[in-house]
Order: sequence, then C-alpha cells, then structure tokens
Amino acid sequence: MSRLSRLPSFISHWLGHRSTPVHKDPAHIIYFWSFVGSFLGISLIQAIFGQAHYFIERGVPSIVASYGATAVLVYGAIDVPLSQPRSLFGGHFLGALVGICITKLFHLLPEERFHSLLWLAGSLSCAVSIVGMQITGTTHPPAGATALLASLNPEIRDMGWYYLPVILLTSTLILVVALIVNNIHRRFPVFWIKHTPAPITKSSTPTSSPIETLTDVEKKAGETVTEIPV
Repeated sequence: MSRLSRLPSFISHWLGHRSTPVHKDPAHIIYFWSFVGSFLGISLIQAIFGQAHYFIERGVPSIVASYGATAVLVYGAIDVPLSQPRSLFGGHFLGALVGICITKLFHLLPEERFHSLLWLAGSLSCAVSIVGMQITGTTHPPAGATALLASLNPEIRDMGWYYLPVILLTSTLILVVALIVNNIHRRFPVFWIKHTPAPITKSSTPTSSPIETLTDVEKKAGETVTEIPV
C-alpha cells in the first residue's frame, strides 16, 4: 500500500495518489493540459530567474535550456519512468555535478588549451552523466544537455558550483507546476522514489508448437494427411 494513502485525500490527490484506477483521457484532453502545463512551468521559471535581482546579479540565465526538453516529458509524457520526480531531480542534479567537475578539471590547463579542448570536456560530461544516470536509475534525457551546458555555455560555466542550487530550484519549480496542472484532470506522478514493474506472469496453458497446431487444425477441419508412397 502506498504511503500517500495515509494522507487526507485532498492532499494525496495532488501528490498523484488515486484510490481507484485511472482511465486514459481522450487525446484532446492530453493536448490541452500538456499545453497549459508546459506554458505555465516555463513561464514561472523565466519569471523568477529573469526578474529577481538576486539571480540577475549572479549572472543566472533566465532558464537552463535543457528544461525545455524536460517540459515535454513532465507535462506531455507524464506516465513514463523518465518523467517521474526521481529522474527529474536525480538526472538533472547528476548531469550538472558531472559537468561542473569535468569542466573544472579541464580548467586546470592553460586558458588557450582549455578553450581548445572544450569539445572534449562537453563530450565527456554528457557521456559520463549518461552512465551515472543508468547506474543510479535516474535516467532523464534532458539531463544530458544539463551536463553539456556546464561545459559549453559560457554563462553557466561562469556560475561554477552555483549551478547546482539553480538546477535544484528549477526542478522544484517545474515539479510544483506539474503536480498542480497534471492532477487536475490526469495523474502525476506514477511513482516518487521507487518503481516496481508489474511481474511477468507465465501462461498456465502450454503453448503448442507450430507442427502440433497445424495437426490440430487439420483434425478440426476433418482433413487427413495422405502418406506419400516411396
């Protein structure tokens, strides 16, 4: 039983818990709420980072570009494991952390040499973050771009370690909007921390081989197999 079921229904509903099965919505409902969610989520992020003097003074861009791809998942494909909070937070944070670490290691080189090897730093950041997400079970495709931007985007590269809290805040904002919008008519998330896939059940009826199946069909049709004389 889900721990969310212990909460009052008016709270657990907005956290994705349902006591009855959820029916698939018509396509036009999915399109509508995907548009509303992505518009509000991206707008909220840009409003906070683009208008607050605290972030402007620290050179934080109005939005990290990889969250455009996250919006596709979190608002448009809300049932897949890649869209769930575990992948959203874990993937982006891991991608940012790997990107920063690798870029800082390359920054130990002379400035000219560093800029000539930015392509290598970006490639390594993306590749290592992918493997890290696979190992930790936090695969989130847009997080590959989060790692890449830490190396190749000058604004983000200059932020250094401050990139990490920005990523966490951005993920939180996009999740808050998803919890509100996606739970008005749909259900999100499917799970929070751990996903337990449905067990694969074997049929109790033995499967016939192609030859046996053909024989059964012939018998039912009243056909006889004529022996060919040698």
